[in-house]
Amino acid sequence: MSTRSLRLMGAHEIRVRLGGISRQRVYQITSRADFPAPAADLVQGKVWLAGDVEAWITAKRPQLTDTE
Repeated sequence: MSTRSLRLMGAHEIRVRLGGISRQRVYQITSRADFPAPAADLVQGKVWLAGDVEAWITAKRPQLTDTE
């Protein structure tokens, strides 16, 4: 049996990844039509595929993209 690992991000991880923005700002951003749809809506909140969030950050917030 093969297992596949999914990397997920919740609102807190998105908040940290976007530089410590407020919870209210994370809600505003994740509610935008151009933000990826959540992978699941859990009791504790929505979760997104990390790859989708990172792609959105690369497209919309390039200053936050790692450039080494």
